[in-house]
Amino acid sequence: MRHPLIVFDWDGTLMDSTALIARSIQAACTELGLPAPAVADCAWVIGLGLDDALRHVAPTLPASDYARLAQAYRRHYFAQDDALVLFPGALELLHALRDAGHALAVATGKSRAGLDRALDHVELRGLFDATRTADETASKPHPAMLDELMRELVYAPQQTLMIGDTTHDLQMARNAGCDAVAVAYGAHDAATLAALQPLCVAESIAALHAFLLDR
Repeated sequence: MRHPLIVFDWDGTLMDSTALIARSIQAACTELGLPAPAVADCAWVIGLGLDDALRHVAPTLPASDYARLAQAYRRHYFAQDDALVLFPGALELLHALRDAGHALAVATGKSRAGLDRALDHVELRGLFDATRTADETASKPHPAMLDELMRELVYAPQQTLMIGDTTHDLQMARNAGCDAVAVAYGAHDAATLAALQPLCVAESIAALHAFLLDR
């Protein structure tokens, strides 16, 4: 088995949440009297920790107001996150990987509270051997999330595969010395992802399933 440990990003990779994140960022900015950032700018920051993301979309906001912006974002997001679902085929893929003997983990820009809500909502507890969130360690593309997961689960970088929908995920994998696979159905487009030379750019969950289990 080339990659016994497979680490997934969450938003835009397993869960179909990109549009809600973008809308929630826009609504939070509007609430504080800021111009609503473009959808493309909102999509670019998905995967980063919330503080880093908000600094990018609202660079003129006084530093003392970022906590208010983060609070507004969380309120808008959590008001609707119970309607979010996994991408079709994602749950079946996770079970197939477990059945094939892979260890599974999550490295996400979400907060711990946000990831726990998502895991509870979609009844995924028990599928993942370990998880890391952006409020527990350094934000992507810093390699800390992957480094910590590999130490906890006792795998080397060459045994570890990172799967994500953003360049932040791919750069984190590169910084940690791990291989990466990109998915092009989330926040960042296929050409942008391909420029970082992942092993594969999967256009769908079905294509990701084929690459991981049928090669």
